[in-house]
Amino acid sequence: MTTAEPEQLLSVEEASERLRKTPAQLRWMIHNGSAPLSAKIGGRRMFRSSDIDAYIEAAFAAAAAERGDTAKGTSWRIR
Repeated sequence: MTTAEPEQLLSVEEASERLRKTPAQLRWMIHNGSAPLSAKIGGRRMFRSSDIDAYIEAAFAAAAAERGDTAKGTSWRIR
């Protein structure tokens, strides 16, 4: 039986780098409920790497839906 690799956990500082935000901006996002899923572990706010990736993908999907793009990840169209 193989053991799954534990998921990488990111601190507020590390997650903010991935999101190109300051730690203060990410803390505000946590406060108002617009941040990626996180949890307090050992008294520290932590994010799973996969949740950060899903948050970024959802933002691109929402932007594509607003524009009417149907292809995943399409940010431009050839006319």
